[in-house]
Amino acid sequence: MSVKINENYLLLQNSYLFIEIARRIDEFQKNNPEVDIIRMGIGDVTKPLTPTVLTAFKKAVVEMGDEKTFMGYGPEQGYPFLIKTIIKNDFEPLGVNLELDEVFISDGSKCDTGNIQEIFDLNNKIAVTDPVYPVYVDTNVMAGRTGHIKDNGMYEGLVYLPCIQENDFVPELPKEKVDIIYLCFPNNPTGTTLNKEQLTKFVEYAKENESIILFDAAYEKFITEDDVPHSIYEIDGAKEVAIEFRSFSKTAGFTGTRCAYTIVPKELKAVDSYGNLQSVNELWNRRQTTKFNGVSYPVQKAAEATFTEEGKKEIMDNIEYYMNNSKIIRESLANIGLNVYGGVNSPYIWVKTPNDMDSWDFFDLLLNEANVVGTPGAGFGSSGEGYLRLTAFNSLENTKEAMKRISELSF
Repeated sequence: MSVKINENYLLLQNSYLFIEIARRIDEFQKNNPEVDIIRMGIGDVTKPLTPTVLTAFKKAVVEMGDEKTFMGYGPEQGYPFLIKTIIKNDFEPLGVNLELDEVFISDGSKCDTGNIQEIFDLNNKIAVTDPVYPVYVDTNVMAGRTGHIKDNGMYEGLVYLPCIQENDFVPELPKEKVDIIYLCFPNNPTGTTLNKEQLTKFVEYAKENESIILFDAAYEKFITEDDVPHSIYEIDGAKEVAIEFRSFSKTAGFTGTRCAYTIVPKELKAVDSYGNLQSVNELWNRRQTTKFNGVSYPVQKAAEATFTEEGKKEIMDNIEYYMNNSKIIRESLANIGLNVYGGVNSPYIWVKTPNDMDSWDFFDLLLNEANVVGTPGAGFGSSGEGYLRLTAFNSLENTKEAMKRISELSF
């Protein structure tokens, strides 16, 4: 065999975090088939599509079966009817003005945050928060921007910005010049946030250092506190230095339906090897039109329905349902003496393991003794060691039962 592989893939850790979790669950379930496992690990929603969304979805599917209303290939960037609705409902109330060709509809923010690195040079210096959503790191490893993973779980060539209890989970600005900074707030996995002043410091850093911020705002609809920005573009000058990613997955139950949107402002520029300014918006548009055929028409009509008066109410009811679960988790774990973070502006709760237990050991303890699944913090990076992430995306009944089971454990 003479075909060579992309050896950057060999630099990746043995398995993607959630694959390892699934493997352990499957092994436990095989040996204990009668046990009812409550899954609070992967951030998948449990509430179905709301009635208003479902009606729009069905109507669009029927249209696809009629020769007069059938839709073939749509624009790779998304249909204008959805883009206009997004701008009107998500950004204009924040005082943010966007043009139609600055919004790109996609099949998921995971895809976009993973693919966006393709349009940037391999020699760019990348900064990520630690702990971190694994996709940001793994896709840069696959592309060849890193060296080997070190004994401390960090990759050579990446700059890590610790988000730990000692700094209230607020990352410090990079101590060296970096070109691209990944930020996710409300944060996955810690569930914590940046207020406007804290986020402003990152925008100012990016402007001073001619850097670009990749801002994952997938959980902004869960924000409850007034001083937490819903968009990085609420910060003056951010359109010159930031790309923002948003999703219908967690807010509207589209994890299986697949729809998201990415904002790439025209003010955002990067340089080529000759120092000439190039439009990042145009580069992303070129990438999408080459590698992506767009989100299906029925899905985009369903997404549009989330912004109707009825759709907004239904989705807010679901969000409040999940946030009530979040409150129950926070309070229950705090009542048994565990240190708990997040869960106020986010559906994620970040739990300090008891007695400095290893995070995978704590995962196994909860699985084997309480039959509850969380996500080990170590899977999100070295600063995640000693923590475990729980999600509020479950039924109220399961949430209460899970907390009852955990409260009965002896630590």
